[in-house]
Amino acid sequence: MDKPFHSLDRHFDLPRIALVEHSRPLAWLKAGWRDMARSPLASLSYGALFAALGYLIMAYAIDKPYLGTAAVSGFMLIGPIAAAGLYEISRRHESGEPTGFFESLGGLRGHRDGLFMFGIMLAFMLIVWERLSAMLFALFYRGDIADVGGFFNHILFSGEYVHFLIAYMVIGGTLAALVFALTAIAVPMVMDRDTDAITAMMTSLRAIGANLGAMALWAVIIVALMAISFATMMIGLVVLLPLLGHATWHAYRDQVER
Repeated sequence: MDKPFHSLDRHFDLPRIALVEHSRPLAWLKAGWRDMARSPLASLSYGALFAALGYLIMAYAIDKPYLGTAAVSGFMLIGPIAAAGLYEISRRHESGEPTGFFESLGGLRGHRDGLFMFGIMLAFMLIVWERLSAMLFALFYRGDIADVGGFFNHILFSGEYVHFLIAYMVIGGTLAALVFALTAIAVPMVMDRDTDAITAMMTSLRAIGANLGAMALWAVIIVALMAISFATMMIGLVVLLPLLGHATWHAYRDQVER
């Protein structure tokens, strides 16, 4: 049976957005796992690369609480562009092309202009978040904690920093929600077709609006799996980044008219 489409599609010169069930993200994860199993070496190579990068960032910021918290949350902001090679692997699976690591890099070169635009935007968002994080620390935090672990224990369990936690979560959550809405399916769209970054971001926004329940669940899943990655000192990211990357490709394919 044909998929239902969003009722506003006829008013825009953009790809039509298919309506999906709220539970659909579970199917995206299952499809993402299949893609990873079909190209384990290429997929896990991306996971290992960014896990190593994340670990180095955490190691650098371990005794700098404000940088550490900004790095943890900021790492999620660059996730959409970090997974671009994984989208290319999934695309190649569908088209029957070779799916190795170096072949996927070739796909990145072929879409470098669109990816560059997203990279600039996400870098700007990361800088904005780092500055906002520093301002929140200056306004609310008066502790003197030697490392990030001690810092988290202090602010979470001392009861002295409720206002800091609320402000940090509201501002950080708003910025993360904006980035998610603009990029949730935009980067896979750029990897899949000859389109510009603005059109891709508008399509992503419309997908969020049309499938709010499914995309909200998808955002929760992403946050939960990334939290597991950080809790395991990035070891979990070796598997979870490829899983999320491939699943995001299927989220795009499921919602945007082909």
